[in-house]
Amino acid sequence: MRINLGKHAQQIFPKKAAKRKACWLLFTVLSLLLIQTGCRRPEEYRQKMDKTASNIIAEKQKQALGKSSKFSIERPSDTLRRRLLLGQNLPYASEASLGTDKLKKIEHWPEENYPREEGVLDINEVIDANQTIKLSLIQALEVGARNSFDYQTQKEEVFKSALALDLEKNEFRNIFFGQVKSLASTDSTGNRTISGTVNSGDVGVSRKLESGAELSTDLAIDLANLLTLGGASSLGLAGDATISVPLLRGSGRYIVAEPLTQAERNVVYAIWGFERFKKEFAVNIADNYLSVQSQLDSLKNSEEDYRSRIASARRSRRLADAGRLTEIEVDQAVQNELRARQGWISVTERYKNQLDSFKMLLGLPPDAKIDLDTKELELLTAPALEIIKEITREEASKQDINTPPADAAINLVEPSKEGAGPLEIEESTAIKLALENRLDLKVVQGEVYDFQRAVVVAADALGAELTFFGSAALGSRRVVNTADLDNAQLRTDKGVYSAVLTLDLPFERTAEAVNYRNSFINLERAVRNTQILEDQIKLQVRNELRDMLQAREGVHIQAEAVYLAQKRVKSVNLFLEAGRAQMRDLLDAQDALLSAQNDLTSAVVTYRTAELRIQRDMGLLKVDEKGLWQEYSPEAGKDVQK
Repeated sequence: MRINLGKHAQQIFPKKAAKRKACWLLFTVLSLLLIQTGCRRPEEYRQKMDKTASNIIAEKQKQALGKSSKFSIERPSDTLRRRLLLGQNLPYASEASLGTDKLKKIEHWPEENYPREEGVLDINEVIDANQTIKLSLIQALEVGARNSFDYQTQKEEVFKSALALDLEKNEFRNIFFGQVKSLASTDSTGNRTISGTVNSGDVGVSRKLESGAELSTDLAIDLANLLTLGGASSLGLAGDATISVPLLRGSGRYIVAEPLTQAERNVVYAIWGFERFKKEFAVNIADNYLSVQSQLDSLKNSEEDYRSRIASARRSRRLADAGRLTEIEVDQAVQNELRARQGWISVTERYKNQLDSFKMLLGLPPDAKIDLDTKELELLTAPALEIIKEITREEASKQDINTPPADAAINLVEPSKEGAGPLEIEESTAIKLALENRLDLKVVQGEVYDFQRAVVVAADALGAELTFFGSAALGSRRVVNTADLDNAQLRTDKGVYSAVLTLDLPFERTAEAVNYRNSFINLERAVRNTQILEDQIKLQVRNELRDMLQAREGVHIQAEAVYLAQKRVKSVNLFLEAGRAQMRDLLDAQDALLSAQNDLTSAVVTYRTAELRIQRDMGLLKVDEKGLWQEYSPEAGKDVQK
């Protein structure tokens, strides 16, 4: 219980009352200062971390890539995924399906307006999600960058690495601390009961230096008041400072700041990893996009083949009725019609499955009404169709065909560079470019240096530990039992000073020795990982050059096969009408035509995807923040915007 002495007591003890009032004022100001400087809203903390991480990423982008680009993990709430779910009236399970901003706020939620509904002008704005939409390859790349779950996760990993770096930097900043407390106590164990209050405030700052030294200062103010024994009061004032300096083990920047160094490198690795992911993601989208288009082309071929088989079955029936075909041949034609129907249904369902998988790759619902623009495949297959026309013109202009005798010498013609694409460059040049530009190779090379530093740190831990510790304390604190003392003062001539030098001899270092030995093993593994990846890169580049050569030759071969199959079908139809061919001949010719058409499309798509893969695996395909790529032009020696 607090006793109010009133005006009469203040007249009796005027100095004590004034002193008490001044102490209360000082204590109140200190309390308000600590509260004001130490309290922030959760929103302010989040915004500060966003700004800090963004600044770190921009700085490390310049270091890792030579330039900085826009980077944010905040996605527009009005994503294409949400617009499809709502616009096309697709079923969804809960509010979480629509986005974080649609969740119901739970009890004690810290920020009323976050996550907030926010829209950003992007590719979604030009797409009408209320009807079936048709995506071009470029649009698919942009949609994937906006909606893909994996893409967002990779961006968040970069952001988290930046936050981890800021946390390591915090170890070497000035760390301020403050505490205010109020104590009321009664002691009745002695001859007299003593009651009083103590109001205390502590402020201080500590800092760790990259040399390993740790500094700390603290200032404490106490206001002790007796509620008994005349109501005496006393002001306590105490200050202390300490310093700790490692002189042997654990000293030096290369040891103390090693976690900070690693955190800085981890941000660079994360940025390199994200850049590599963007290239892989873009090529994966293009590969899947063209695969779906190829499957659609196979569906069209299957439809035409099915129609052709139906027509052949009908014709066989008429010819059999006229006595020009046997019933066995009619049955063969009908069986092939049924087989063609089964193939048509199978190809249709495979196309639907691939299209649904592609939607999920983009981060869109598989039941969304989406089609792909066929112009991309038409542009790719146009050169192959020109080859067929050229073969047709050459065959029509031939007068005599001089076929060598069967026993003539046979010379196999090796594939040449004639008609090669611009990316079919020399193998040694391609490998050199890959080793110079692959970001994942830079990561494992950097990890070798990381493990070298780990060896140094492990070796340092084996030594003796010599630490200097110094402290200085001025003034004195106050409690209830010392409330009747005079006010404390900070006097350097009345301080307590001490210095200690501690030597920890390295008699027991078993755990450190094991860690030291393991550090060399880890270094060897890091070197092996670099060698393995280097060999894998060479293998990838060599295989992709072979894939392009094989696909290019395949385009010419399959174009000629399509021409021959078309010619064969026409010829067999004429011979069948003339009674000079059997139904089996026509069925075989139709099978050959369908196979050649599908193989031609497959070869065209394979060549295009091999072009993209070799650019990715040489590290020369660039992808911007929107997901769009810039392809490499060997002739110009630079990137070409696509």
